[in-house]
Amino acid sequence: MLGLQNVVKVGIAEMNIVQVPQFIRTSGLGSCVGVVLYDATSKIAGMVHVMLPNSSLARTTDFNPCKYADTGVDHLLHMLIRSGASLPKLKAKMAGGAQMFQFSSSSSEMMRIGPRNVEAVRERLEFHQIKVVGEDCGGNSGRTIEFNPESGKLMIKTVNKGITYI
Repeated sequence: MLGLQNVVKVGIAEMNIVQVPQFIRTSGLGSCVGVVLYDATSKIAGMVHVMLPNSSLARTTDFNPCKYADTGVDHLLHMLIRSGASLPKLKAKMAGGAQMFQFSSSSSEMMRIGPRNVEAVRERLEFHQIKVVGEDCGGNSGRTIEFNPESGKLMIKTVNKGITYI
């Protein structure tokens, strides 16, 4: 990991965009999913840290779009295009979506937040015809991720499992 001056942090239910020489990082990915969209030609990348699968779960109409997979992916996509990224050149990497707790079978579908987040992100990316070129999803461990727009590598630090790159 680099010095903090080059790393833009993304909090829970937040998003941001970086260009070389910056990196972008989020931590606390349990059932949440960190989605990275990047244009390798323009070296622009963005990340959104989504908490829930669908904005229909919002209780108000003035909700935070980054909180939900459906609106978060769309919001990030529009911000990247406004910043100079090319839609046909965008690729995606993602991590998270763990099943952090065990539940009784009677409540299992509603409580499968991690897997449902991953499914919702995939649906939005497929809708926009953005290819997922790398992912580390599922399991039951938390993750921190950091993306380097220069190399296109996503560093994944998984609790009790070390660091991998995709």
